[in-house]
Amino acid sequence: MIEVVEETASTNADLVRRLGAGEGIGEGFWLRAVRQSAGRGRRGKAWSSPAGNLYASTVVALRADDPPVHTLAFVAALAVCDLVLSLLPAAASVQLKWPNDVLVDGAKISGILLERSGDHVIVGIGVNVVSAPELSDRATTSILASGASDIDAQAVLHVLDARFAERLAQWRCEGLSGTLAAWQQSAYPLGTALKVMLDGEGQVTGTFAGLDPDGALRLRLADGGLRVIHAGDVSLV
Repeated sequence: MIEVVEETASTNADLVRRLGAGEGIGEGFWLRAVRQSAGRGRRGKAWSSPAGNLYASTVVALRADDPPVHTLAFVAALAVCDLVLSLLPAAASVQLKWPNDVLVDGAKISGILLERSGDHVIVGIGVNVVSAPELSDRATTSILASGASDIDAQAVLHVLDARFAERLAQWRCEGLSGTLAAWQQSAYPLGTALKVMLDGEGQVTGTFAGLDPDGALRLRLADGGLRVIHAGDVSLV
């Protein structure tokens, strides 16, 4: 089910509130806002929310045998990657950047934010459909600017709904290893130079050495050592 509101502060915050109030919102429910006034990205960053782009959140009802909750970030990233690939010309280069950024020709096209609410996880997804914000620290793009046409946010959400359901089923049926393998197939190759900004430590550089079994980033350092990173802001060098 997809519910659409004209404007709200944050679709994630709305679903957290509604679940906390005991509303019977089941898995697969989507809340979409035409505009958001207080959208948020990972690590507390603001998310620009002009009309025309997609701002939506969905609910995952956690099961006892599910993989670790934080790895739903990979599920969401794969779903957005599938979405973008289905809409853009074959010549477009679509790539994943750890943990859940989707890049088109090197430019960021989406944002993903997970929040826990009891035995549910709210997965917020923003996709630049018709416009992209100008950011000082990274290139951005939109579906329209990347070569698609005759598309709107509601149509994009219908496609995303199906792709997310498929990737969620894979996460549960194949286990985390299947999801991580699929993620790595769409990510930068092993040996790619990366820099990572770590809270309280600053910048660390190295090369991509794959993922740990729990989804953490493996960074090969210049001295040959291996650094396992669970949280940080990654950039391609």
